This record gives sequence, C-alpha cells and structure tokens, in this order.
Amino acid sequence: MSIATKTGDDGTTALLFGKRVSKTHIRIITNGHIDELSAAIGVCRAHSKINTSQEAILEIQKELVHLMGEIACENDHHERYLEKYAEHAINQSKVDRLTDCIHSIEANRETPKFWSFSGNTPAEAFFDQARTTCRRAERQVLILRESGAVIRDVLIQYLNRLSDLLWLWGQMETD
Repeated sequence: MSIATKTGDDGTTALLFGKRVSKTHIRIITNGHIDELSAAIGVCRAHSKINTSQEAILEIQKELVHLMGEIACENDHHERYLEKYAEHAINQSKVDRLTDCIHSIEANRETPKFWSFSGNTPAEAFFDQARTTCRRAERQVLILRESGAVIRDVLIQYLNRLSDLLWLWGQMETD
C-alpha cells in the first residue's frame, strides 16, 4: 500500500477507530504538536554523545506514538483504546521511570541554580529546543482537555516530566 492514499486530499484525516475529521480538528492539532516533539527529540538522539540518552529517547519516541493514539480517540472510544492498548498506554510506571532518570542525573551532577541559555553545544541547543517543543505539546494537551476531551492526568504528568528530563540531558551535553 502506498503512503499516498489520497484520503486526506479533501482536508480530512481519520481519528483512531475511523471517524474522519478536519485536519484542523483540535485532536489533530494536538497530535501534530506531539509529533513535532518526537521529531525534535529524534534530532537530539541523532546528535547526543550520551548513549544512555539515545536509548532512552528511542523508548520515549515509541511511547509518544501511543500517547498520540490515545489523543486520537474520541471520548466515547477512550475506554476501548485503553482496553485494546493497555500494555502500551502511558501509565504511572512510565512517569516514574522518567522521574527516576531525573533523580539519577541530579544525584550525579550539580544542576545550575540560575537560568541557563542554550547554545553551548549543538546537542545542548537541540535538547533545549525539544524541551520547549515538549512544553508546547503539554499546553496543547491541556487545551484539548479544557475543551472537554477525556485526558488522563498521567499524560500531562508524562509530558511535564519529559520536559524536565530533556533540560537535564541538554545540560549533560555541555560537559
């Protein structure tokens, strides 16, 4: 099957479980922000000198695909998504893994106590760009929730924690 299905030529795309909506639908916009985040952290993975970050970033990119899947479900399909994809859905253990990574980094290095400016190294700048992209995605998920969409708290926590971790990884790239 070709990637050029032509089904979106009319300005619509499909949500998970089939409903077609405008490409300007709030769920599609939200997923666009998360997709941009995944691409931004892919740039970080390509430029990072720290192998553990590269491995963890790939895992996060896989998790973001599942986060987008959940976002792509209308409220009446939310439970169906969680039942079908329970093993892949963002959950507290994934948030805790990010938190543990943050604590591990903080235990092994002193973090700046002041505002930092990106650009000390290319990789650090890429991580900071990814951090700001993550914050934008987080805000967009909140906008989606405020519009009445079912958004579990754990999704917000995951993105919040991820932005903190991206900042720390960027700081590690300045060493």
